[in-house]
Amino acid sequence: MVLINATPKSPIQLRLTRDLVRVIKRGHPWVYADALRHTPLAPSGSQAILLDNKKGRPIALGFYDAHSPLAFRVCTTDPAERLDDTWAERQLTRALELRRTVFDAQTTAYRLINGEGDGLPGLICDVYADTAVIQLDGDGPAGFWNAAGIASWVADTLSLKSVYRKPQSRRREKGQALFGPTPNRPVTFLENGIRFQASLLDGQKTGFFLDQRDNRRQISSVAAGRRVLNLFGYTGGFSVYAGIGGATQVTTVDLAAPALDMAHQNWLLNALPPDNHQIVAADAFEYLAQATRRKKQWDLVIVDPPSFAPTKESVKKAVAAYKKLFTAAVTVTTSNGLLGVASCSSHIDLPTFLSICEESISQARRQATILTINHQPADHPTPLPFSEFRYLKFVLMRVE
Repeated sequence: MVLINATPKSPIQLRLTRDLVRVIKRGHPWVYADALRHTPLAPSGSQAILLDNKKGRPIALGFYDAHSPLAFRVCTTDPAERLDDTWAERQLTRALELRRTVFDAQTTAYRLINGEGDGLPGLICDVYADTAVIQLDGDGPAGFWNAAGIASWVADTLSLKSVYRKPQSRRREKGQALFGPTPNRPVTFLENGIRFQASLLDGQKTGFFLDQRDNRRQISSVAAGRRVLNLFGYTGGFSVYAGIGGATQVTTVDLAAPALDMAHQNWLLNALPPDNHQIVAADAFEYLAQATRRKKQWDLVIVDPPSFAPTKESVKKAVAAYKKLFTAAVTVTTSNGLLGVASCSSHIDLPTFLSICEESISQARRQATILTINHQPADHPTPLPFSEFRYLKFVLMRVE
């Protein structure tokens, strides 16, 4: 089974321009082009050896993309190791063992491979019951990893029916069935014993926001007897958990009507009372403005927007958007109500996000107490020195 694409020549030698040895040896897996003396032309995904800036000693093996600002991704800091299918299968097995430690039969949807967090740079694989979705983060990973071989390994190891390669949203590519049939119909799976459906072809990310699993469960634990508003509700993950937790009424707001239809199907899939769930196709900012004018409030408000800061250059505008959104959300939260807010942008770090929360609460002339601060779950591991990979922030507050 071929897991790594063959490299026609010996590894390319890349040399650092500054001393990054310590940070790389500690586990940071990325080297940008401006930190290299030369960026020779080579096919994307070519194996490369990284040399230090002083004596030219080898410090890491990985793969190279001459056409990307992210020029080198570390696979191992043991220069004596070989990057071959044996190494790759060992890393895959290690990733699988972690998931088997974390999950039981009550959760059949999870991230099996989280790229750099599992020592498999640029490779993502999410499992949904009997189907898996693979994504490759750019031309470098696409050139290095043999997607068909990875799909066969995953399918054989987990006895799956289908493995589908899904292009990233920013790339204009078509998806491809790598093993078995294309998953044209929604796939049903379990999360903490709760049933969901997801469209793997058309849905955001790989079909479902698996990284919010722990935060959804927390919402379930505080929802009893509350009226809940779920903004940017997508296919209703937070809404269903709130219903399971005993919410008296749940309103799911999203711009996408098909996602809302799926949200209500997910509600009904768990035998929740149909009349207790309302779906509203609307822009969240406009919906909050109308609710404020009508002096409408909820006991629990959840705000899980898309990334407002996909790049460093967009951070300033993103901060302003978060403040506007969260201030409006505070306004429609009852006294002693709960407000859960999230950011999935790695360019907004936790201190910045907490500052946004503080200023938003203040602008609404309210006060709040933090109950919990959460991040992504255990199936989204991150290297300790690699803060860029810890993108998800979720803050649950009680609003006074």
